[in-house]
Amino acid sequence: MPKSKKRNSRPAGGRSRNVQPFSDDDSSVETMSHCSSFSDATSFAEDGGEVDEDAAQEDFEYKLKGLIDLTMDKSAKTRQAALEGLKTGLSSKLVYDFILERRLTLTDCIERCLKKGKTEEQRVAAAVACLLCCQLGSGMESEEVFRSLAPVLRTIICDRSAAIQARQACATYLGLCCFIASDDIEDLYTTMECLENVFTKQYHSEGGSDCSALHIQALLSWALLLTICHTSEVKKKLDIHMHKIPRLLSCDDVNMRIAAGETLALLFELARDAESDFYYEDLEPLTQTLKALATDCNKHRAKVDRRKQRSVFRDVLRAVEEGDFQSETIRFGRERMHIDCWVKRLTYGVLKELFGSGMQYHLLTNVFLRSIFELGPPLLLDTATIKSMKMSRGERHMNNSAAFKARTKARSKLRDKRADVGEFF
Repeated sequence: MPKSKKRNSRPAGGRSRNVQPFSDDDSSVETMSHCSSFSDATSFAEDGGEVDEDAAQEDFEYKLKGLIDLTMDKSAKTRQAALEGLKTGLSSKLVYDFILERRLTLTDCIERCLKKGKTEEQRVAAAVACLLCCQLGSGMESEEVFRSLAPVLRTIICDRSAAIQARQACATYLGLCCFIASDDIEDLYTTMECLENVFTKQYHSEGGSDCSALHIQALLSWALLLTICHTSEVKKKLDIHMHKIPRLLSCDDVNMRIAAGETLALLFELARDAESDFYYEDLEPLTQTLKALATDCNKHRAKVDRRKQRSVFRDVLRAVEEGDFQSETIRFGRERMHIDCWVKRLTYGVLKELFGSGMQYHLLTNVFLRSIFELGPPLLLDTATIKSMKMSRGERHMNNSAAFKARTKARSKLRDKRADVGEFF
């Protein structure tokens, strides 16, 4: 058996270049990615004794500390590797107390990497910013993180000299950070305007574009933020975009066509929620276009693209014509979550892209994520689960905090009330 790590084997102080990013093996153990069975061999030593959870937590946090230090290294390669390690670590385990104590340092490191770094470093730094907000949940601390980093993310998005991959990542994570952290209407509208300035350029583009990936992410992030807007703002956006987004259905890029179709389905859902008698005057030509895409047999398009497109547009067509949604069930541990509307589908898809294999773990344990999908407080399933998921003081505080409210329709209703009050002044 390998020898256990001893604290006196670590450097007495200063920065250590020997701290390595989390490997896939580390990730698989720490995240317990197979969340349906927490009592597997990773929770126990080979002789049947229980793993010292406190020691494992201490070792995990020690790695995180080293990675945070390395994000300030002069070498771009070292900084990027450290950010990758932080991304894996923060997506795989909840460390609320640890993050809370170091949020200012982490925010400063991320900001420096975004400003100083190149494509890949900026891309990963933006993801780490989003994970930082997810760890902190909805509250003052995550809002401070967003306020510090949002201007930098917006600058990169609008910088035509920056790499498309970096701008694309910043568009994705700016929207998600705003969704998670900001409870200020002005921040929300400013972020949406930034994203609109990007994807609306595709309205006037004929066919494909080198920037289509950026436009796709800007469109999807904008749509995500629209789900938490005040009803009056939703109506304004529908008036502007409902007749323009169908233009994107003719784009050469299959992913743009799919993003436009899914956004249209979402807009129709929001429109019907806002007005029970909602009527779309150009419904017939739109449904004809959607039917053509749902049965596309053009040989000049890749077979895989055609199959993917047909599957999505069958659902989009049902949503537009009938207001119907093909529900799906997500299983994690002993729980199930029903995706029963386009709002949930988009929200789940964006978060799953962020957390990757750690999504199931966070659905089981992360109070903030569970509040988004209205899952209630985390369940303690059995003895093995309790021992392997021992909550810290901060996480228990998160469990009981009233600040972590539902972030979709519940937040929209709250803003409706604020707006109604404001109209009297």
